Amino acid sequence: MGMGSKMEGPSTPAIRRDPYEVLSVSRDSTDQEIKTAYRKLALKYHPDKNASNPEASELFKEVAYSYSILSDPEKRRQYDSAGFEALDADSMDMEIDLSNLGTVNTMFAALFSKLGVPIKTTISANVLEEALNGTVTVRPLPIGSSVSGKVEKQCAHFFGVTINEHQAESGIVVRVTSTAQSKFKLLYFEQDANGGYGLALQEDSEKTGKVTSAGMYFLHFQVYRMDSTVNALAMAKDPEGAFFKRLEGLQPCEVSELKPGTHIFAVYGDNFFKTASYTIEAVCAKSYEDTTQKLKDIEAQILRKRNELRQFEAEYRKALARYQEVTDRYTKEKQSVDELLKQRDGIHSSFTIVKSTNISGSGSNLSNGSSSKINGDESPGEDGGSDGKDKSGKKKWFNLNLRGSDKKLI
Repeated sequence: MGMGSKMEGPSTPAIRRDPYEVLSVSRDSTDQEIKTAYRKLALKYHPDKNASNPEASELFKEVAYSYSILSDPEKRRQYDSAGFEALDADSMDMEIDLSNLGTVNTMFAALFSKLGVPIKTTISANVLEEALNGTVTVRPLPIGSSVSGKVEKQCAHFFGVTINEHQAESGIVVRVTSTAQSKFKLLYFEQDANGGYGLALQEDSEKTGKVTSAGMYFLHFQVYRMDSTVNALAMAKDPEGAFFKRLEGLQPCEVSELKPGTHIFAVYGDNFFKTASYTIEAVCAKSYEDTTQKLKDIEAQILRKRNELRQFEAEYRKALARYQEVTDRYTKEKQSVDELLKQRDGIHSSFTIVKSTNISGSGSNLSNGSSSKINGDESPGEDGGSDGKDKSGKKKWFNLNLRGSDKKLI
């Protein structure tokens, strides 16, 4: 297999190790074996757990990078046939992205998720590791009941919801609320082949009225989550545009039904400084048929509205641009009218025998003698004679401040 060239451009390590070697798996490993190997190594080298060891983050990147090749059937096939040469440049971008720790966590969780859905998260590696190893305490949460608790920051309380055939068919809802308006995440884990639990879904608490809440709705039809981060970014850039983005955050949930059996949910404390108080409840949708129908209807309305808004935004932007155009023109037109009238006044005022005025009003005596002052004062005035006259004579005509009331011409 072609491992000839190991150089791959400035952003990537000079020496690339074979991804199979990095993950310690054989060439004929199954997807599941590759994923399990990846998870073990990713947890081992995760930057969260290796603050004092800078090499760990390099190893973590290498592990994540190797996994990104072997977990993608197309990239794996290309690599198997012709080594790194065969991989196109954009598959290399991941390395650059991973240099930023926030992305590491997002990337990490996305690869961690059993469904391969991109989970945006900063859930601590310890919680994920304990779940994967199955070393967490799971409390039962019977359908139709609620449990209240307080969870420390960056810790999680796990709950097992057991459902039978009928309940699974009717649909299940798991909701968490906090009257203390704590920040938390509701997590859903799927049973892993090795007996642990892999993170599959996550909902961040949202503030609604006087509580914060998060819910997961497994109702056999497509339900949606509202990802408000889309909106937060828009808000900052363009408050008006934020309105148009508000419904863009509505994203389809990846899981719409649960099979009979026990399902693992967790409440994760997301507050920075204090514990999160919460109440978690699990209900069967059977007794909420009207509510379920309402949810289906309202989400359909929101999706229709979202399409309307997309069209309206284009219209609105066009009108806004036109408005900008006319207000700019308004400003220009106003300036040009002011200028024309000013010039007209200037021309009017140059029809005069008095070619200049003395601002101090102390009777400047003009040399041409064709104007005489009413008070007949013939002294040179306080100006100091001709010097003052020359200065005022040099004034441009449009700067003259001719006020008719001051000068009475004979």
